[in-house]
Formats: sequence, C-alpha cells, structure tokens
Amino acid sequence: MKAVIIEDEKPSAEHLSMLLQRLDPNIEVVQYLDTVKGTVQAFQEGLQADLLFLDIHLADGNSFEIFSKIHIETPIIFTTAYNQYAINAFKQNSIDYLLKPIALKDLAFALDKFKKQTQTTNKSLIDSISAAYQQMNKPYKNRFIVKKGQAIESISTSDIHHFESKDSISFLITTKGSRYPIDYTLDELEAVSDPKDFFRINRKIIIHIQSVEKVTSYFNSRLTIAKKFLDDDTCIVSRDRVNDFKQWLDT
Repeated sequence: MKAVIIEDEKPSAEHLSMLLQRLDPNIEVVQYLDTVKGTVQAFQEGLQADLLFLDIHLADGNSFEIFSKIHIETPIIFTTAYNQYAINAFKQNSIDYLLKPIALKDLAFALDKFKKQTQTTNKSLIDSISAAYQQMNKPYKNRFIVKKGQAIESISTSDIHHFESKDSISFLITTKGSRYPIDYTLDELEAVSDPKDFFRINRKIIIHIQSVEKVTSYFNSRLTIAKKFLDDDTCIVSRDRVNDFKQWLDT
C-alpha cells in the first residue's frame, strides 16, 4: 500500500512513518509534503497514493485550502493537535481523525477501518463487474417453439411482432399476425429475450424493436405505438417506462 504523509513538522512525520512500519511493513510512504502549495502541485502532476495522512496546519496555511484548489478522491486520515477541526475534516473523504501525539492503538484502529472500507468497496466493484459480464454474456433465446394444431413450429425472434399477456395466458404474435399461446410468463419472456430487440412497454406487452413503426405522444405523459396487431389498451407505453423506452429506441 502506498501512503503520502503531508506534515510540516519533520519529527511528527518521522514518528508517523515509524508507527506505520510497526503496524504494517507493506505500507510504503512514497512522498512527504509540508505545504498546501506543494501538495496541490504534486497532485496536479500526477501523484497517486492509496491513503493520505494530512496534518491540518501546514507551513503555508490550513490544509483545507487544498480541497478548494483540487479534487482529491484518495481516502484521508487527518492528523492534528487541535480537535476543533474534526467536523470540517469529516466533510472531506476522511477515514479518521487522529490527535497528536498519535498513539499506536489509535493509528491501528484507523488503518483497520480503512482496510475494511477498501475491501467493501473492492467487493462491490468486483460484484458489479461480474454482474455486467454475466449480463453481456447471457444466452438469449433466438427461437421459440409453438404449437399449431398437432404440429410444432420453431419461430425465429426476428419473426416476432410482440409477446402479449391476456387472461393470464401468454401469446407470441408473429409479424404476419399469427397468434400462438406459449408456456412462459411475460416476466420469463423478458428475462430470456435480448433487451436490444425486445422492450416491455407495459404490463401486457413486450414488443420487438422492428415492430415499432410510429410513436406519438399520448395523454398523461405517455406514448402510443401504431396499432398493428395491438389493441387500443395494449399499444400504450406506460408513463414510468417512457424514458427507458426512448433510450431503447435510440441505442
């Protein structure tokens, strides 16, 4: 882990560095800074670290001036001899606020707090990446099996006009207007259909993007789709789906 100590008193900086080595030899102090101006310049030039130790009073002013000049996302542990600055400190991206002289147990607690927050953040990021990867590689259906009398047909998704739910039964309607009952709920169909091609416009209808020929404004901030193979009460895009529907059409 890379750390930066921003402290205008050399003995205090050396004491903090020694404590860090005692607690975790893997912590590397990559730079010492002692002024507002020097800190701003260092970050503007690309200084990066996993954790900052920041004194409140620096050689050329109050360290809060740094945040009015640059944006710092790096977690911070504040160090100072004055506890009246605690509220301002916690308005920043702070992990903890340590009073000088810094005690080993207090520093250990602050580091443990930092590591737990980092692990939580990393886990959340990994989970998000994993979910996105699974979604990108999710196998969507390309065809649906339907019954026509005693015969069975396989219908490509490109030949589907829309799916519809009516009287608790789901139907597949083709681009030619043929209508087949299928053994899926609309929720299940929404999950197995490629969202690039299909969109659920309301509780009853999932429509194929090629079937959207004309869209017009409708009462109460809703939209209505041209009524080919759709009933009057099923061709309306629900108000809470309008923005997502517009984005879907625009992708």
